[in-house]
Amino acid sequence: MGRAGRIVVVVVVALALIVGVTAFYVLGTRHGQDLALERAVSGILAAGAPTRYDGLRVFLCGTGSPLPGRAQACVAVTAGKSLYLVDSGAGSPAVMQMHGQPMARLRAILLTHLHSDHITGIPDMNLASWVMGRTEPLRILGPAGTDRVVRGYNEVLALDRGFRVAHHGIHLLAPELGVMHAETVEPGIVVEDNGLVITAFAVNHEPITPAYGYRFDYRGRSVVVSGDTVVTDSLEAAARGADLLLHDVLSMRIVGTMQAAAAAVGASRPAKIFSDIPTYHAHAVELGPLAERTGVRMLAVYHFVPPPVNYLMERIYRHDLPDETVLTRDGTEFKLPAESTAIDVTHS
Repeated sequence: MGRAGRIVVVVVVALALIVGVTAFYVLGTRHGQDLALERAVSGILAAGAPTRYDGLRVFLCGTGSPLPGRAQACVAVTAGKSLYLVDSGAGSPAVMQMHGQPMARLRAILLTHLHSDHITGIPDMNLASWVMGRTEPLRILGPAGTDRVVRGYNEVLALDRGFRVAHHGIHLLAPELGVMHAETVEPGIVVEDNGLVITAFAVNHEPITPAYGYRFDYRGRSVVVSGDTVVTDSLEAAARGADLLLHDVLSMRIVGTMQAAAAAVGASRPAKIFSDIPTYHAHAVELGPLAERTGVRMLAVYHFVPPPVNYLMERIYRHDLPDETVLTRDGTEFKLPAESTAIDVTHS
C-alpha cells in the first residue's frame, strides 16, 4: 500500500472513531440523551408549524383497507389556510400527527360512506385538532346516517371531554369545540371556502347507499377522490379534466388467489368474504382506461384491497396499471401549485 493509501486508511479509521465516540456520548450519557431529545422535539414541532401553500396540497394519511398492513382510508387536502379530510379510518390520526400536518386548520371531515374503515379515526382527529387549537367545532359531512354516527361519537366521548377540560382548563380547551357537528350532504357543491369549491358526486358501492366521491377545485387546480366504488358514469363526469385522480384499487389477481387458497383449506367464511369484495371496488385493470377516457393529468391509487406489503404484491399491482400511475403509501404528498400544470410527488 502506498503512502496515499495509508493516509486514506488513517482518515477512515479516525472518522469511524469520531462517529463511535459521538454515538456513545449521545446514547450513553444523560447529557447527550437530553441534548438529542431536545433537538428531536424541536425538529418535530418546527415541522408542524403552520405554513401556507399557494395551491392544493394532498397528503395521504391512510392508504389501506380493512385488510391489515396500512392505516385505513384518509386523504387530507389543504387549500390556503384550510384543511379538509376525506374519510378517517383507523390509524390515520397517528399518520397525520407523525408527519406534522396542520391539525389546528382542520375544518371538516367529508365522509364517502359509513363503513368502519372510513370513520373509526374520527374521534382522534377531533381530539387532536381540538388540542392543537382548532377555532370552530369540527364539521362531519356525509351521506344519510352521518348524524347518527356523530351523535354516537359525541355521547361516547362526553366523559372524556369533561375530564380533559377539567385537567387543562376551559381557556385551553373550550368545551363546545370538542363537540362535533353533523351535516347530511347531497350531490352538488357542499363547501365553498375562500376560493375552494368541494363538490360531492354519487358513486356505486352497493349495497352501501348513498356513497360519494369528492372533487376539490382551487385556483385553477383540481383533485378528485373516488372513495370506494366501481367505475361509474358519475365518477367519470366528475374526474373529467382533473389534475389528479385518487382512486381506490383492487387486485383481482391477489384477491382471487386468497379466495382460492381459503376454499382449498376449508376456510369457508374467509372464502365467502373474498368472493364478495370484488363486486364493489374498481379493479386495477379498469383504471388505466378510465384515466385515458377522462383525460386526468395524473392517476394515483389508494385504499388498496389488499395493501401491498411486499415487493411482489406491488409488482402485481403495477402490472395491471399504467406505468405512470402513482402507487401511494401512508405519507405520500402531492403539491399542485396554483395556476399551473405541475404536480410534485414525494413519498415519506
